Amino acid sequence: MSLRRGRRERHHEQAELNITAFMNLMVILVPFLLITAVFSRLAILELNLPSSEASLAEQQEPEFQLEITVRDSAIEVGDRNAGTLSRIANDDAGYNFGELSGYLQKVKQQFPDKANATVLLEQDIPYEVLVQVMDTVRVVERVDDSRGLAARYELFPEISIGDAPALN
Repeated sequence: MSLRRGRRERHHEQAELNITAFMNLMVILVPFLLITAVFSRLAILELNLPSSEASLAEQQEPEFQLEITVRDSAIEVGDRNAGTLSRIANDDAGYNFGELSGYLQKVKQQFPDKANATVLLEQDIPYEVLVQVMDTVRVVERVDDSRGLAARYELFPEISIGDAPALN
């Protein structure tokens, strides 16, 4: 019996913990997570909410305040103080974002220092439509005739969102 016990003790070696595979995983995973965290920050669009100071400034001096109202049947572009300036009706394919972009470019030419706009939505407007409207309001893409390259120009990058007033 003592002979068997001796053999077991001789062949029984303590196992080492091999963490090489885990370390390889961490070496790859940590930089990947850091890189994607930086890119996800670039994909976020910051929205500005109206403040109480802005409402005090409105009472003192009426200035142009761009409002884009998205309704089921059309997109209305207007001034909060003056009312609706243009109504862009839907076509067979849906909302006409090309015409909206053209009109907003004209508004930007009249008010080049204006950077903020408010997007108002009716109930049950799809999220995809909101994103397309916000993209159309923020930037315009034009092709440079001399080089043939497309360039993006800023229109109204500071966007606030809210509920559209009900039609009477």
